Amino acid sequence: MTDKRPRAWQRMLSGRRLDLLDPSPLDVEIEDIAHGLSRVARWNGQTLGDHGYSVAQHSLLVEAVARQATPGLGPDMLLCVLLHDAPEYVIGDMISPFKAVLGGDYKAVEARLAAAIHIRFGLPPVPSKTTLALTKAADRAAAHLEAVKLAGFSIDEALKFFGRPLAMPRDADTYLIPWTPEEAKSRFVARFDALSRALAPAAERT
Repeated sequence: MTDKRPRAWQRMLSGRRLDLLDPSPLDVEIEDIAHGLSRVARWNGQTLGDHGYSVAQHSLLVEAVARQATPGLGPDMLLCVLLHDAPEYVIGDMISPFKAVLGGDYKAVEARLAAAIHIRFGLPPVPSKTTLALTKAADRAAAHLEAVKLAGFSIDEALKFFGRPLAMPRDADTYLIPWTPEEAKSRFVARFDALSRALAPAAERT
């Protein structure tokens, strides 16, 4: 008897097959995440520049904002911040108004994927309240900067929708010129590797 259920998994270039309804940490690879995020456009592609502004580049900006706002953060918290949009490598970057329309089902799928990704890389399935609060604040700060520099918002509009930026990284401008997908992927993997190396000794000491 043929299984009539719709396919709920995606095959990755690594060869992994990720089930969106029941994702396994064993099917999560950083190369797949970086590859996907470097090709997913923020702001539905409505940004200035020669290339789309990718979720991978946005994630690096958010992590840079968090580092600038709160010096001395541990690699575990910074890695959580870097991976805050990682589920979008398979579900895409939906703008906030559309997420509100979809409601709970979207959030449930996103949460399961995030938990699998965190477990895969040695992080708690659900970040602490402190980490979540910092990530949200840094994410909104990055959105403010992107909105004004790339997406055609006025400063007043950005303040209304995203608030005042939490912090401005010293090299913020380098994160606000859209990179090629290849550069975004390479930089994302490099930052992930640096944080993972820093996290490993800390884990060995506990």
